[in-house]
Amino acid sequence: MQEILNRVDWEKSELLPVIVQDSTTNEVLMMAYMNKEALQLSLETKLAHYYSRSKQRIWKKGESSNHLQHIQSFMIDCDNDTLLLKVIQDGVACHTGRKSCFFTELDSGEVTIDKSVDTDAMYGVIDTLYHTILDRKHADPESSWTAKLFAKGENDILKKVVEEAGEFSFAIKDGNEEEIIYECADLTYHVMVALGYRNISPDRIKQELARRFGMSGITEKASRTK
Repeated sequence: MQEILNRVDWEKSELLPVIVQDSTTNEVLMMAYMNKEALQLSLETKLAHYYSRSKQRIWKKGESSNHLQHIQSFMIDCDNDTLLLKVIQDGVACHTGRKSCFFTELDSGEVTIDKSVDTDAMYGVIDTLYHTILDRKHADPESSWTAKLFAKGENDILKKVVEEAGEFSFAIKDGNEEEIIYECADLTYHVMVALGYRNISPDRIKQELARRFGMSGITEKASRTK
């Protein structure tokens, strides 16, 4: 195994670009990255594992959607720094529910592939919201409130977070359950916009919360001051 891993020129980068093709049609499905551990897991299991730069962790393709990629072959390029996988794709490759991640014409912005799977329920509302927010980053500010926030910039995004946090706090104080839920949803949305502005996936927040399980709040706060 080590001999195979060493065929990659890791000195250029700790992350290996990976192009993924349908093994039957040769259609390009997606592009991702692997570190050494992800490549080793992929070689051992013949299921595609990648390193997510946004989540800052290894992820198995299909871990949420069950749209796994069964690897049929690993091919490395002449410079030993890019990998080509040929896979049998369960379901779809793209989180949007499309067969391929390459579905938008660059010059016109035209979407050329329709959704074939509704993936919203698979990924959960928070992840779906985050990806929708990212999709709106470069939309027309005249037609999208999210795009308008991004166009206004960091200060306006953060003002809305503070404003919504205040409204949520007052709703809690007033004790109106429906108002609490409504204001919490507003606050959650604007926090997600702020995370999207910095390209920080909510998965990293989940990882941090998971890290704190079994740790008292006092211990966690004390660890920040060291």
